[in-house]
Amino acid sequence: MKYVYNKLVRDKIPEEINKKSDRKANYRILDDNEYLKELDKKLFEEAHEFVEEHSTQELADLMEVLGAIMKVNNISLDDVEEARNIKNGKKGKFENKIYLIDVEQDSLMIEKKKN
Repeated sequence: MKYVYNKLVRDKIPEEINKKSDRKANYRILDDNEYLKELDKKLFEEAHEFVEEHSTQELADLMEVLGAIMKVNNISLDDVEEARNIKNGKKGKFENKIYLIDVEQDSLMIEKKKN
């Protein structure tokens, strides 16, 4: 019986699979472009799992994927914190539980670019 996964997995997964004599993991190493695409898919997968469970384990998985994405893009945690602090200063955080229902506006104001 063959089980097809076709997805990015953690580094030690093939080793764990191959520990059993009746199982063999077939895998390949992705190039950088494929890796980033698969990380994006994995981000959605882990986010969905976190939303389903809201567990520390699933949050840790989500953060692991974010860390890998940061590494691929040469983004440090300090860079992320700086960007977060700037955005928090401009737009605030999510502490006050504000749920925007709608916005009423008399007319649309459209800026016209001068050529």
